[in-house]
Amino acid sequence: MIDATALREKPVLTGDRIRLVPLSARHADAFHASCLHPETRRLTGTHHDFTRAEIEEWCAGCADREDRLDLAIEDREGGAFLGELALSGIDRDNAHGVFRIALVPHATDRGIGTEAVRLLLAYAFDRVRLHRVQLEVYDYNPRARRAYEKCGFEVEGRLREALHWDGEWHDVLVMAALRTRWGREDAG
Repeated sequence: MIDATALREKPVLTGDRIRLVPLSARHADAFHASCLHPETRRLTGTHHDFTRAEIEEWCAGCADREDRLDLAIEDREGGAFLGELALSGIDRDNAHGVFRIALVPHATDRGIGTEAVRLLLAYAFDRVRLHRVQLEVYDYNPRARRAYEKCGFEVEGRLREALHWDGEWHDVLVMAALRTRWGREDAG
């Protein structure tokens, strides 16, 4: 049903302002810096303090992972690191995958996330042939929720008080995009 070779290919996907490239060791410094930024940590719900060595090891191994895609988001003109995204948790029998994205703080509010999500969804639906792509977003991140909705994601459920952050409990919204609805009016 899905084309698993599409996960091994590690594509370069080019948009108007960005390109998605295979995450590699050359991205480790910028990726690690973004993992340390308080706002990035809050928006991703990251409690773990990743070391530079952990990030470098992760990035260096991405090319060898045949069951997922880990891509860096780069500025198309200058190649600056703008964030990273992943398509993982692939359920081959049900043509389902899990998506996540994290932008560096200076890349937000510019439409970069929306462009990156659309590029990855097109690859996930058209090349990998997934039927469904799911993500989670925290209730305190309405900006991301709106961006996901612009890309065709719809809220399917709520995990009540599933994240403890800064002394408070927060809900996690579960959203998904379906290939059968991809490209219709709500993905526009």
